[in-house]
Amino acid sequence: MKRQFIGELIAETIAVFIIIAFGDSVAGMYSLYTPSPYQGAYWGVCIAWGLAVTIAIYATGSVSGTHANPAVTLALALYRKFEWAKVIPYCIAQVVGAVLGASLVYVLYSPVIDHFNEASHLTRAAGGAAGVFFTHPGLAITPMHAFSDQIILTAFLIFGIFAITETYNEMAPGANSGALMIGLLVALIGASMGYLEAWAINPARDFGPRLFCYMTGWGNSAFPSPQNYWWVPIVGPLIGGVVGGGAYQYLVRPYLPAHVRALSGESK
Repeated sequence: MKRQFIGELIAETIAVFIIIAFGDSVAGMYSLYTPSPYQGAYWGVCIAWGLAVTIAIYATGSVSGTHANPAVTLALALYRKFEWAKVIPYCIAQVVGAVLGASLVYVLYSPVIDHFNEASHLTRAAGGAAGVFFTHPGLAITPMHAFSDQIILTAFLIFGIFAITETYNEMAPGANSGALMIGLLVALIGASMGYLEAWAINPARDFGPRLFCYMTGWGNSAFPSPQNYWWVPIVGPLIGGVVGGGAYQYLVRPYLPAHVRALSGESK
């Protein structure tokens, strides 16, 4: 059991590493180049993030279930009987994966980052190119508005994940296609709501790269960040996961016909 648990933690680390390696790289291509290869094609950014999630699930799902997100882990512990003793270790492994993913992106893109900052007369300490790694409020969005946004966006994410993975949901995708649908769900959230504050919807996704950047020259622009924003992409998604998971668990799952039939069979 101990060996298996270590394997689960390694799988969670790898899953988030994959997501950040590809996701932050596409953020680099989107923001560091002029003209951007995604100019007028933002959907490509969303699809890249979504496919990163899909590949992570296919790679590690059989080992750990690929939570790859503390909000998912918390929701599964609350509503799907995931072991509470594993919650904190899973979350730590996810953050480690995010730091490692950000490290790889930095290795790949550091010359481009430096060129971008020099050409834009920016510095890392002033937040130059920070959007490659971590999130911040978009146009006209205050931190408190972003906090409520993160609750809502993450609630959609967890609600969708619960629906896609629900055993009793006869409309759920089959033949191992759930990973693709979850990836498309991530892309959909980004395409429809991502410009609000870059759709973190995952505390590890934001905190890990932010921590890495704090140690590599971004300093106060990473922590505490302008307007003390750093906590928003952590607390908001955790609350949103509880809300979204609860919404599915209590408003949809009890009325699934297969679930009702199962309960009727048990009562006989």
